[in-house]
Amino acid sequence: MFLHHVQVSGPAGCEEAMRTFYVGVLGMTELVKPERLRARGGAWFRAGSAEVHVGIEEGFRPARKAHPGIAVGDVEALARAVEAAGAPVTWDDNIPGLRRFHTADPVGNRLEFQQAEQ
Repeated sequence: MFLHHVQVSGPAGCEEAMRTFYVGVLGMTELVKPERLRARGGAWFRAGSAEVHVGIEEGFRPARKAHPGIAVGDVEALARAVEAAGAPVTWDDNIPGLRRFHTADPVGNRLEFQQAEQ
């Protein structure tokens, strides 16, 4: 068993801001949503085997605690890119030996990135 994707939510009309962040800042690739799902709005992104799906939610409120945790090859470089884009970077050293940070996407959803095991 393995995790295929996580879904975060966003308000109607957020797709371009999410593309700018998930593709332009995080380096993910946008996937073409299945035709039957396109009318719902949102967008899907992938890096390696990790997928993040953005769903449009009426009455949207960003997730402040729940978050996807994504392992990356160079967490320091990603943190620099996130900061350069103007998003917050909050380092978390609560787990000894694990280098990780939290940030927020353009609509305020919490995200965690950690150094992949080498």
